[in-house]
Amino acid sequence: MSKKTHQQQLAARKAKRQAERAAEHARQRRNLAITITAIVAVVVVVVGVFVVIGTGNDGDTPTAGASTAPTELPASAGPDNKPKSIPTAPAAAPKRATPLPAEVSCTYKKSPEPASKKVDPPADGKVKASGTSKVSLNTSIGDLQLKLDSSLAPCAVKSFVSLVGQKYFDGTKCHRLTVGEGLQVLQCGDPSGTGSGGPGYSFADEVFPTLKYGRGVLAMANSGPNTNGSQFFIVYGDASGLGPQYTAFGTIDEPSLKLIDKVAQAGVAPQQSPTDGTPITPVEIKTATSAA
Repeated sequence: MSKKTHQQQLAARKAKRQAERAAEHARQRRNLAITITAIVAVVVVVVGVFVVIGTGNDGDTPTAGASTAPTELPASAGPDNKPKSIPTAPAAAPKRATPLPAEVSCTYKKSPEPASKKVDPPADGKVKASGTSKVSLNTSIGDLQLKLDSSLAPCAVKSFVSLVGQKYFDGTKCHRLTVGEGLQVLQCGDPSGTGSGGPGYSFADEVFPTLKYGRGVLAMANSGPNTNGSQFFIVYGDASGLGPQYTAFGTIDEPSLKLIDKVAQAGVAPQQSPTDGTPITPVEIKTATSAA
């Protein structure tokens, strides 16, 4: 083989590797699901909504177009796509530095995409920005107890309680689990199970600059600004990779978190990345009920 031919082959192989890397980076960007660009304190990595995800109304973290929890995070997990570790202490419940007015106006706009499950949107109008509501999710792994906080996100709480009352979440699966450092969440709320489904309407974000997501926080997944629908995520561990783009509207109690810990420790069947996909242990919401 001539020296010139050898050099040409080396150049061709190098170009092929570069093209493969570029294609992989493009694939990762498309796979955003909470749709976000996650900023991690120790390492800044641009990989790929919502918190947040996809192409639907509210899906994959956090992309929800698909609404989902973010996927632009380091792929760091233990053997068999399980979390290396999970923080054990619940985070302090989010709190606004500046309280909302006593009442706020909520508007629920019809989405271009059809609802994954027929449901009526809540009525537009004023709602109190105070008080809490309890929701119980009877699931295949046990009962998950949620506490919704209207002082954080009154419009999100109103929507969530309305969906519970219309049995929107009944018989649905939590379609997404992330186990990597910086993003440890379980995402639910899409009857289609694809990460792209929603209730046929959307509402505005209720976020604030100091918003943090820690173990026990409940937040809306989205596919970009003001695209909240029905998909939500539960932070069971580290979520330091999330910026304040996702509406936090409550918390989940410690016994419920321990149930989710077991799901995380069982691992994930990778889809978006080695640490992001379908939980190996299925989590099905059999029924959801609410009480003031």
